[in-house]
Amino acid sequence: MDSNKNKKEELIKHCVRLEDVFTWKKYASDKKLSPKIEMLPENKIDNSKNQILAEKISVFCGDITTLEIDAIVNAANSSLMGGGGVDGAIHRAAGPKLKEECKTLGGCLTGEAKITGGYNLPAKYVIHTVGPQGEKPSDLRSCYINSLRNMTEKNLRSIAFPCISTGIYGYPNEPAAHIAAYTVRRYLESHTDNVDRVIFCLFLDVDIKLYEGLLQSYFPLN
Repeated sequence: MDSNKNKKEELIKHCVRLEDVFTWKKYASDKKLSPKIEMLPENKIDNSKNQILAEKISVFCGDITTLEIDAIVNAANSSLMGGGGVDGAIHRAAGPKLKEECKTLGGCLTGEAKITGGYNLPAKYVIHTVGPQGEKPSDLRSCYINSLRNMTEKNLRSIAFPCISTGIYGYPNEPAAHIAAYTVRRYLESHTDNVDRVIFCLFLDVDIKLYEGLLQSYFPLN
């Protein structure tokens, strides 16, 4: 009991609060961005919402387990029992009670999302989603949509996504980033008042460059 309490207190000492994560508007104004990447021609956005939505997304370059927000998304495997990469990091930081709750969920199909408590994490909840192995756009889109639905159905207002399926599952980084950015954009257009922030949590330089480039198209600042 004391051990878990100490772990929780230690994580909170190093946590990053939502108010300390720059909005896209602030982030873009404070640095030289990577070159713009054009939106895919088949994708359409409602430009009347550009100003407000630029305040509702963020790029965060760091450890997703340090975010003190409503929910972080775990790029899980179908067993929900933990694994490598982000999945393993979240389970280690959350502690054994996360695995105990995951055991009760009966696994998770590709594209689905299931929510648990955050336990020792600074985040209140973890939303577990299983990405596709290889390039399967509809499945990856479902991961983002179902995770966002979990958030709003639970009346949560902030969420952070890792780059789902781009690790050992082999989804190419740029097509995956297009799907993430566009799916989040469209969801926010129809749920503007229900969400305070969606954070794209990035680790690799390739993803930082991609998101800086793509968000200039999917979340234009003017």
